[in-house]
Order: sequence, then C-alpha cells, then structure tokens
Amino acid sequence: MTSPAGPAVLPNKLRKLRREPGFVWLWLGPTWALLGLSRGLIALVPFRRLAPLLGTNVGVEPWVPLVSAVQAVRARLIGRSVQIAARYTPWESNCFPQAITARLLLGLYRIPFALYLGLARDRDNNDLSAHAWVTAGPMHVAGGGADFERFTVVGCFVAPVLAKRMGLPVPRMPG
Repeated sequence: MTSPAGPAVLPNKLRKLRREPGFVWLWLGPTWALLGLSRGLIALVPFRRLAPLLGTNVGVEPWVPLVSAVQAVRARLIGRSVQIAARYTPWESNCFPQAITARLLLGLYRIPFALYLGLARDRDNNDLSAHAWVTAGPMHVAGGGADFERFTVVGCFVAPVLAKRMGLPVPRMPG
C-alpha cells in the first residue's frame, strides 16, 4: 500500500522541474545555500547591522525601479529560482530570507530592485503580521503580489546603483 504522496510524486516533481529554464536549474543549489545563509544572518545578526546588506534605506516611500526587458526576464527567473529553492529547505525560508536572497542575486546581476518591509494588523484578533518582498520594475520577484494592498510599508531599501543615481548616500557594510 502506498501513501497519498506515493512514489509517483517525486517523478512528477522532477518532470515539472525539468521544464524550468537552464538559468533556474543553474541557480537552484546556490540559491538554496543563500537561503540558509540569509536565515542564519537573520537569526544571528542584529537588524541595524543587517540593514546595509538590504540596500540603501529610502524611508517608507514606495519606489518602482525601472528595468529593461532583459533585466525583467532575468528578475523573473531569479524569483522563480528563489521560490523553488525555498520549498526544499529543511529550515523555514519565509519571506525575509527569500527577500534577502532575491536582493543578493539581483545585485549580482546589477538589476535595480526595491526591498520592502511591511506590517499589517489582523482585523479579527488584532495581531500584527510582518512581511518582506522585493520588486524589480512592476514585477514582484519575491514575496507575492498583493503586498502593497495588505501591508503598510515601514521600510524601503533600494539597489545601491539607484541610490547613487538619486544622489543618496550608499551605506557601507559595518566592519
């Protein structure tokens, strides 16, 4: 007797994964490792020391960084790689490690991005929820699509290249 997630599940997952572009395949291992590194940084490093890694803090105003068509395709593939790798980590890879990982990969490819931190209050039990998401142009790279509607932005970090263009100071990593 087989379980509901019987032996056919793994071949189906592999078949679906095979349909992914080569870029996603290439980055699955490194993305998985970056998710672990991001998770470790979140657990061990105070936010004030972690913040410069997120980008340049521009306050709470939402930014929509402009990207070329090529950059948009690459950003979508980065988002897909992060999404897939996050499903297979033995640790919790929620929105914040995914956002940090996406930000690092976007930065590696010099794709302008905005990383947002948001809060929302649950109307039923008055609990506060936190969320992190990354955009490149009009596209959500990590974190979902309805984030601006549900969450109030409490922090926005943009790519250092954008900060330089706008004449903003670019943070240095603490040493």
